[in-house]
Amino acid sequence: MTATNAIVAQRVGSGSPDTDEIRALAAAAGYTVVDEVTQVRAEDPGTNLGRGKVEQLAACVVETESRTVVVDGELTPSQHHELQKALPDGTRVHDRYRLVLDVFGDQAGTRRAQLQVELARLKYDLPRMRETADAGWFDKRAEKGSPLYDAADRIDRLERKLDELPDPAESFRKRRREEGFDLVTLAGYTNAGKSTLLHRLADESTLAAAESDHPDRDATATIEDRLFETLETTTRRATLDGRPTLVTDTVGFVADLPHWLVESFSATLSEAAAADRVVLVADASDPPDELREKLGVSLDVLDAQDVAREAVVTALNKVDRLDAEGRAERLAVAAEIAPSPLAISARDGTNLDRLVAQVGEGLPTEHATIEMPNRNDAMSVVSWLYDHADVADVSYGAAGDRVTVSFAARPSIADQARAKGDDVSKSVSVDR
Repeated sequence: MTATNAIVAQRVGSGSPDTDEIRALAAAAGYTVVDEVTQVRAEDPGTNLGRGKVEQLAACVVETESRTVVVDGELTPSQHHELQKALPDGTRVHDRYRLVLDVFGDQAGTRRAQLQVELARLKYDLPRMRETADAGWFDKRAEKGSPLYDAADRIDRLERKLDELPDPAESFRKRRREEGFDLVTLAGYTNAGKSTLLHRLADESTLAAAESDHPDRDATATIEDRLFETLETTTRRATLDGRPTLVTDTVGFVADLPHWLVESFSATLSEAAAADRVVLVADASDPPDELREKLGVSLDVLDAQDVAREAVVTALNKVDRLDAEGRAERLAVAAEIAPSPLAISARDGTNLDRLVAQVGEGLPTEHATIEMPNRNDAMSVVSWLYDHADVADVSYGAAGDRVTVSFAARPSIADQARAKGDDVSKSVSVDR
């Protein structure tokens, strides 16, 4: 058998099988798909596929010398056990969820992401370990030292360890604030066009450059339809509504994943939790029912990251593929559940100016007042504020020895202004 050869198996209750995405997921996991077996029928409670298809699948495994079978869907622990028993010895059976865990495991770069991958794998594997274990064996070995006990104990320890790790969203937010940037995150399903939109918004990147092969391109922001290229995120500098902004493209969601699995990788979405605005990017060319489902799952994931709905702008991308009636239909679907839906095309630039304006309207503005001794360095601070903030009023004390400035600015500018005002006051104290 060839370790990287895999066969894809898919059963659908009705309609026509479509194996494009599961093939792409298998490729992302490092497998070479050499054959597929598809079926249209109701689910078999024992093996998911019908008996005849299981026999056909077993024959394919032998003929293609494959070592892995990938089932597009969720197998219950008992279905996984029965299907594996029906296939040649040494054949590994992965359902859709286990395949995604393999991809995530290969790509997890940070310590938090690695721990989250391990935790998700153990949560997936534990009920399958219970299913394959002989009942008598389990009764005898349900004590410390058994594989089942070790797995359950490791889950507990991993959950405690993750709780103890610093909040990545808070550290990300603090670092970017200190650098003087507003924060915007792009979230949504894989292939919705997030990477294309990132390149459209970025100051030093163009769509043409993104599509060419140049050494500065970050693999996490490629335009091609790749699934889970990496768990790392890509950040680009942009000027949105006149404000310096960092725009981050997060790892894309994939259809038909359970919430517990998506939420297991919250480290990859920490930028969403830290952001001032989140642009939820959806593929408007998806059928209406699919669009509704993906928007619902995406919003649930953002809710799990404590992202406020008022911070979300919904970008229905790829409207260049739709006629006027199709656009109106998708906007109506999105308006039912998603905040502030807007039809855009990152590819041809449709409504990007409206999207930027809508994002800019929600970027944080802080109203502040600083008071300083009236001297030359104080006037320099006032001048700086006119360049960086919206100055509402400048007033001087009755004796003319104090200057008070009221202004509105993004939080990082307000913090810098306070620090500058403090420096002026401290310098007066030193002079004395």
